[in-house]
Amino acid sequence: MWAQQPAPKPSDAAVAVSGAGSSVQSAAAQPATGRRRQPERPKGPTPHLADGTVDLSGVWQGGGPVGDIAQGLPKDFKLKMTPAGEKIFKQRQSKDDPEANCLPTGIPRIAPYPWRIVQTPTHAFILYEGNIHSFRQIFLDGRKHKDDPDPTWYGDSIGHYEGDTLVVDTVGFNDKFWFDFAGHPHTEQLHTIERYTRKDLGTLEVQTTVIDPGAYVEPFTLNFTATLRPKEELMEYICQENQQDAKHLQGGAGLN
Repeated sequence: MWAQQPAPKPSDAAVAVSGAGSSVQSAAAQPATGRRRQPERPKGPTPHLADGTVDLSGVWQGGGPVGDIAQGLPKDFKLKMTPAGEKIFKQRQSKDDPEANCLPTGIPRIAPYPWRIVQTPTHAFILYEGNIHSFRQIFLDGRKHKDDPDPTWYGDSIGHYEGDTLVVDTVGFNDKFWFDFAGHPHTEQLHTIERYTRKDLGTLEVQTTVIDPGAYVEPFTLNFTATLRPKEELMEYICQENQQDAKHLQGGAGLN
């Protein structure tokens, strides 16, 4: 029931990528948007469901880091890694970026493609057009985290509403994904707290607090903004089909 019908043409937000493949080469240096000029943000009040719950549904663009998590940090904040985290960071090669090899982005990274929020009384789902047409499920039924969750790309997510904000607490990550193309690492100790706040009809503020004592000296918080794309639908995009990018990436991870 969640399947999207193929769009008649690629979404305006999609980034043209040579030979299909991943989004890294064409978008790593860009903010969390595609390269095409973005349409004007829709205006209007924050919508709500019949029971008063904030309505977060729709197709969104942006909302997370692509090239470097520094894009979402305060300008005067210096990110401090542990010695173990610093060692991993310095050793990373761009060709090994999981996102460039058609694997999930994890959290908080996104691909520069549209994504959709679907709400039900018991779940919220995030459907991704790229990088592998994957999804997240967020449990809203009051359950607690599993005692010992199996490590996964998107972790074990539980959420609740605070006014017009969906608060999502996630643990149980694997250590395979990168936070960005720059190669910022994490460990299986990663714990994220996301706050999705719909400020008005066309604006979704996404705040993510990252807690990972295995890779970072102290927690830090990223702030990004997503824009509603009311005339867009998710197109089918299979990164693994004719993937051409990773073999052309050379040198250490990063944007230079």
